[in-house]
Amino acid sequence: MTTMSNTYWGLPDPVLKPEFYADVPTKRLLAWVVDTVLIMILCTVLIPFTAFTALFFLPVFYVVLGFAYRVVTLAGGSATLGMRLMAIEFRTNDGQRLDLPLAVLHTLGFSFSISMVPVQVISVALMLTTPRGLGLTDLVLGTAVVNRAAAR
Repeated sequence: MTTMSNTYWGLPDPVLKPEFYADVPTKRLLAWVVDTVLIMILCTVLIPFTAFTALFFLPVFYVVLGFAYRVVTLAGGSATLGMRLMAIEFRTNDGQRLDLPLAVLHTLGFSFSISMVPVQVISVALMLTTPRGLGLTDLVLGTAVVNRAAAR
């Protein structure tokens, strides 16, 4: 048994129950695309409510709105809307759903990862090579993404 297996004791073993982790990296990518489009739509809808001043700081507006979107959706159901569409969700190392503090921490880690190309490359490489498809933030926080359909 490896150290990683001991760390994730509450989650299904990827060797014994691979269906929990099947296609997770691909589903995470597709969920990210869906979430990005949803955040862009949300920005477009909300810009008029700022008297169009958000156009002057659009990148900051997008980042803040995206951060809030991720925290609210992760804390509310352990998955963003894109992840729900792809039938995947985050679980802690003991198999629990994310709570608000962990959703904030995960979103901070995600934001840090996407802000720097080398960190993002490392995270994607980890998702493609670890048995559970863990990203860098997942390794640090002890979280994993599993298929919801297989979990039921």
